[in-house]
Amino acid sequence: MLKIYKTSTVEKKTKKVKKMTTDCWIDLIVPTTDEIDKVATRTGVDKNLILKLLDTDELPRVEQEDNATLIVIDIPYLEEKAEHKYKTYPLGIIITNNNYIITVSVKKTTMLNDFKRNIVKDFRTAKKTRFLIQILLKSANSYLKALKEVNNDIEAKEKVLKKSTENKDLVELLETEKTLVYFITSLKANDAVLEKLSKGIVLPLYEGDLDLLEDAIIENKQAIEMAGIYRDILS
Repeated sequence: MLKIYKTSTVEKKTKKVKKMTTDCWIDLIVPTTDEIDKVATRTGVDKNLILKLLDTDELPRVEQEDNATLIVIDIPYLEEKAEHKYKTYPLGIIITNNNYIITVSVKKTTMLNDFKRNIVKDFRTAKKTRFLIQILLKSANSYLKALKEVNNDIEAKEKVLKKSTENKDLVELLETEKTLVYFITSLKANDAVLEKLSKGIVLPLYEGDLDLLEDAIIENKQAIEMAGIYRDILS
């Protein structure tokens, strides 16, 4: 799926548009080969860079190409038809030197919906570094929200186990522990990405960006700590 968004300079509202122009946001969700070719041709980004991001095992990192900067993070996904069962998958953000920002995801995610609905404060597609940091903050918040749900699930299962120790109940707890392992691994990898960006070497940080980035770092570290505590409780 290929969708294009751009913030109007007059209305300051982000809307879906038909054409890829500079300062637009190109959102690719499990894109087809034709969609990848179209984006690569228009933006000048190597299509192999986009194709790599469709691998569910891609690791969080920062990578600089000749004409673009790639940032990969892991974000939480609630598995379909599975209550409180989460996994993490990569989300790629490509910022090109010719003023495009591209997001590439291997799964349909709701995490970016607030940007599309103009809910995120001070969001502008033209402010690419700010947009990236806002995505990182949104990711950390998503983990914290998911962890609260996981904790509620642990407490509910604990009440059941006080009355019953059936294999089914124990297996469910093991699945919950597996979710926390995914979270901790991904959050620590995201933390390394955040720390690298905070040095201001990869991308220039503008006024207000550093404060926002520090918020994302704090939220991410808080999520790491929470996930660790919940895992210890389970153990």
